[in-house]
Amino acid sequence: MSDVSGARRRLFVLGSRLVLALSASAVGFTAHAVPVFLEDGRVARAFAEAQLEGCFVLLNAQTGRYSGYNADRAATRFTPASTFKIPNSVIGLATGAISSVDEVLPWGGGKAFLPSWEKDMGLREAIIVSNVPIYQELARRIGLQRMQTLIRLFDYGNRDVGEVVDQFWLRGPLQISAIEQTQFLTRLGKRELPVNRIAQDAVAEIIQQDSGVDAQGRAWSLHAKTGMSLPDDGNGIGWWVGWVQREDEVFAFALNINVQDMAQGPRRAEIGKAALRALGVLPTE
Repeated sequence: MSDVSGARRRLFVLGSRLVLALSASAVGFTAHAVPVFLEDGRVARAFAEAQLEGCFVLLNAQTGRYSGYNADRAATRFTPASTFKIPNSVIGLATGAISSVDEVLPWGGGKAFLPSWEKDMGLREAIIVSNVPIYQELARRIGLQRMQTLIRLFDYGNRDVGEVVDQFWLRGPLQISAIEQTQFLTRLGKRELPVNRIAQDAVAEIIQQDSGVDAQGRAWSLHAKTGMSLPDDGNGIGWWVGWVQREDEVFAFALNINVQDMAQGPRRAEIGKAALRALGVLPTE
């Protein structure tokens, strides 16, 4: 393939609906090769029926294959918003900034965006209600230097935490694509991040949302986190990311959609679960 200038190169094999995507940031970052992205009509129909604009990526950790909907958008970076609570938790535990997911952190007082945030709590409770002040306190305890070091080791998105340690995942400069989310989450799901396993196990536990046994007798569990960025102009992004553990198999996923207000929040998991069922990763209800 001939050289193409620019930060991102893509070769679309239109006839077979296979997309070869090579992504790289502008300076100093390693390109991520996506061997094959299969555009799946079942997922596309789920988005069409829901009348949503967005993308969905599933990374099968066993085969390395990517499938889903809207490959071009899946390679586009956005602010991670509260999905960053996953790596923030891992880093906090791995660095000793917090001793466990049950150590209580202060929320700081004053008026919070949600009343449920207005109390001291540990990460186990804070991640369920997506408590921003608690996770900002955690980030301050980690500190900018340690945060930057671990984000680079995790190869997380554009790896840029900027200069303000308690804002970078909310207002930038940190950004990540749906494809990059699945790469990071695969490593966490397989406990392959370059930190101690105890920290990774603890975070996997507090983001587990469901579990069961499928028709083939295979035990499965769903681990996930939402995120939402709503700028003043109302053109926001809603995330739902995570992985499904099925016996020893890991299937990482990431969804993002356009949102205009908080009322659209529940639609993230709804369409995401529909996509996972369509792809045979979650059992049908």
